Amino acid sequence: MYELKKRAEDLITRLNSYAESVDMVKKRKKLEELQIQSSEEGLWDDQDRAKKLMQELAEIESEVSLFDKIMGEAQAILELAEEEESAQGIEADLEKLEKSVDKMELSSFLSGKYDKKNALVSIHAGQGGTEAMDWTSILMRMYLRFFERRNWKYEILEENPGEEAGLKSVVFRVEGPYAYGFLKGEAGTHRLVRQSPFNADALRQTSFALVEVLPELEASDAADIEIKDEDLDWQFYRAGGHGGQNVNKVSTAVRLTHKPTSIVVTSQTERFQEQNRRYAMDLLRAKLWAREQERQQLEAAGIKGEYTPATWGTQIRSYVLHPYKMVKDLRTEVETGNTDAVLDGDLDEFVNAEIKLA
Repeated sequence: MYELKKRAEDLITRLNSYAESVDMVKKRKKLEELQIQSSEEGLWDDQDRAKKLMQELAEIESEVSLFDKIMGEAQAILELAEEEESAQGIEADLEKLEKSVDKMELSSFLSGKYDKKNALVSIHAGQGGTEAMDWTSILMRMYLRFFERRNWKYEILEENPGEEAGLKSVVFRVEGPYAYGFLKGEAGTHRLVRQSPFNADALRQTSFALVEVLPELEASDAADIEIKDEDLDWQFYRAGGHGGQNVNKVSTAVRLTHKPTSIVVTSQTERFQEQNRRYAMDLLRAKLWAREQERQQLEAAGIKGEYTPATWGTQIRSYVLHPYKMVKDLRTEVETGNTDAVLDGDLDEFVNAEIKLA
């Protein structure tokens, strides 16, 4: 029982350290303030303000409640260990709590301004023709399975299929707690090495795909990003693929060009034009925000240059399927020989290591 008691004490120590790192006292005070504001008369006269307030209230309330619940359970387990209750039951409960604290501690690393936001993820095939397009579709499936494992919702905003197989590019919106914070480290070039399924001689082939991750921003989030109506060129066309028969009969798809920067975004998978227009504006706003962030970073470093998004030179991970099996992250050095699991969406070890590295 001594070992279980020691683990329970360590767990409480970790919880106290977590509370200090996220300033739980300040969060409790903020929660009280928001609870008072949420009951103010006339709150919903300004629906945008009310929605933001209620969302912030729900987030802080959930975080504080979860912390209190885990702390209470940890203290109860410590008491049982001190009284030398059944070790088997205590150990099982302790393991569950330790996993919960692991998740809480990880979230403390996600303190960026937009880490809590939903994410806009794009995957683009690199050079290599059909091979690269097939790799793009494999990566898409990997990420969609990862989202499903986390119970995140996602919508495919645009798919650009390859001529023979795979995808030239795909864009999807991801909705979940800290979606952008968890996914932003996936931005960069992903390299695949395998025997080609498209070559009769099964030659070894190297393929590349570029992943771009942006936060989904509302107009109020990027108030310094000015988008003028006269700078926008809207084009509407009939889309193919997902969305039902209406998509193919009516010009629901949207292509939006920002004239000053020549940034082009599209959205085509929603059934109604208005939805595609909104998603196109969200994509444009995010890309302009990323462009501004890059400009500020270059300026701070005394460098002048053109904005480039997650570039082809930023290779972050290799997936080798032949002549041996290995997935290795080049930044964190995390690696595994279980390539099947990774390509099936088991990315937690890679994503978590990158979050802690940042």
